[in-house]
Amino acid sequence: MQKIKKDDQVIVITGRDKGKTGAVTRILDDGRLYVSGVNMIKRHTKGNPQMNQPGGIIEKEAPIQTSNVAIYNSATNKADKVGIKVLDGGEKVRVYKSTGEQIDG
Repeated sequence: MQKIKKDDQVIVITGRDKGKTGAVTRILDDGRLYVSGVNMIKRHTKGNPQMNQPGGIIEKEAPIQTSNVAIYNSATNKADKVGIKVLDGGEKVRVYKSTGEQIDG
């Protein structure tokens, strides 16, 4: 079970964008993820008139390491660790380590 999933609110805990929050938009297989509005880069692209694409400087998101983000606990307004708890029926759920509150519904 993954500790951070798509559409989770995360906060960056280290690096250039430390303190920024955003939602996870995509998770890659190599342990990196895309967070909306975080780790923005400028890409110089050449125009392609056949595909009707203009050239210029495009700002887009780059992937960030999973270890550099933590899940955002809206109750405490802080970063939090994720734990996994097994319910009575054998189902695994994610919980906040600080409060023990369940993350997924």
